[in-house]
Amino acid sequence: MTNYKTVFFTLGILQIILGIFMLVPIIVQFIYDEIDSSFFGASIVTIIFGTLFFLSNLDHEKKLNLQQAFLLTALSWLSIAVFGSLPFVFSDLEFSITDAFFESMSGITTTGSTIISNLESMPKAILLWRAILQWLGGIGIIIMAITLMPIMNVGGMQLFKISNNDSSEKILPKSKEIALRLIYIYFGLTILCATTYIVFGMNIFDGMTHSMTTIATGGFSNYNQSIGFFNSLAIETAAMIFIILGSIPFIIYIKFINGNRSIFTSDSQIRTFFKIIFLSIIILSIYLAFNNSNSFNIRTISFNVVSILTGTGYVNAQFDNWGSFPLVLFLALMFIGGCAGSTTCGIKIFRFQILYSFVINQLKKIIYPKGIFVLKYDKNPIDNKFISSIISFIYMYLVIFFLLTALLSLSGLDFVTAISGAATSISNVGPGLGSIIGPNGNFSTLPDISKWILTLGMILGRLELFAILVLFLPSFWRN
Repeated sequence: MTNYKTVFFTLGILQIILGIFMLVPIIVQFIYDEIDSSFFGASIVTIIFGTLFFLSNLDHEKKLNLQQAFLLTALSWLSIAVFGSLPFVFSDLEFSITDAFFESMSGITTTGSTIISNLESMPKAILLWRAILQWLGGIGIIIMAITLMPIMNVGGMQLFKISNNDSSEKILPKSKEIALRLIYIYFGLTILCATTYIVFGMNIFDGMTHSMTTIATGGFSNYNQSIGFFNSLAIETAAMIFIILGSIPFIIYIKFINGNRSIFTSDSQIRTFFKIIFLSIIILSIYLAFNNSNSFNIRTISFNVVSILTGTGYVNAQFDNWGSFPLVLFLALMFIGGCAGSTTCGIKIFRFQILYSFVINQLKKIIYPKGIFVLKYDKNPIDNKFISSIISFIYMYLVIFFLLTALLSLSGLDFVTAISGAATSISNVGPGLGSIIGPNGNFSTLPDISKWILTLGMILGRLELFAILVLFLPSFWRN
């Protein structure tokens, strides 16, 4: 395993960081008189394992090849989910291993699905830990999407290389420089969001935890009614603004700071992102105005469109009572997701943009057989390698979605719960549809086998499918 010392060295650092973050809820335990040994014990175990990985791989080569980059990506999320479940297991709440791992995986992948049926009765430390997991998962996926994914050529992400000279041998040095700037921006947005929430009426604890899950577009809330608990237009408006800020490519912030003041209006993904939001709101408003006027409310329509499209999963209304068409629309929005290089999930907008351009080009070639049409994205030509990568990603995304749906159906779930559960797990959204896992429901009553299937969907969706699937190909390890 000497060739993988850098992988395990990095995993050790990540586990030590995770263990240190486990000490934060202990402060809350003292404040709210909820003192027990769950977080201290989980922290010690995590730090010990992290230290062993760190010290036993000190002589690593400080670089990653392609195989190691894929392995590090998968093991990072898996190990954090495993160790992140320890506070749930060690608590007095009698979490089963399945439930603890499900909650931890849902947090670190910023999915937002929960097995907790009564959030209001949960200890504050547990609620804070759920928020911390999502916050860490959000910054983790941003750094991975901007530094690792483009070099790993996963699903067309190579379009977003920072430099055309990027190579796998340069991953770590470049990652350190970029990651630090991204962390500053991410932390700054979180503080700004928390301050806004507190000014608009949340208490300090709710403002802090909800800001972490908002910027991470994760959707964990401290209340069964989610953001709807506060019944505040100001809070919901602030949530939409900061969800959108977490849903646009974070590299855009760096470019803006570097002097490109028009980048927010000139970026193709961002423009399409807002078009989808406005079009969805208009379509849903027209439908409800004519077919379900009692549910017509531009406030709830706008909030839930933004929340579902970005995979955040906050809710302020029982949208599963709006009729069949809104459910189909929300299911489609789950698949679309936000922008590449953000905290959002789903297929991502840029892939739909390129797929649309590809289809239009094919139609032009049929109409004008002798014509030459160059496929471009953001005014830059793209070749067949990118197209095949994107088409294969979308194809595998749909195949895995249907496989998850079939497996969930075999585990005993009804059709609506199975299909929405598969969609919400692979798209990392949070709430599903129907009476069981709907907007104000939870996943606690599902069979254990269903929960394991859903956790599989979560990590596959979060890591762009191929980052996991390629590890099971023998040929990948031989090359």
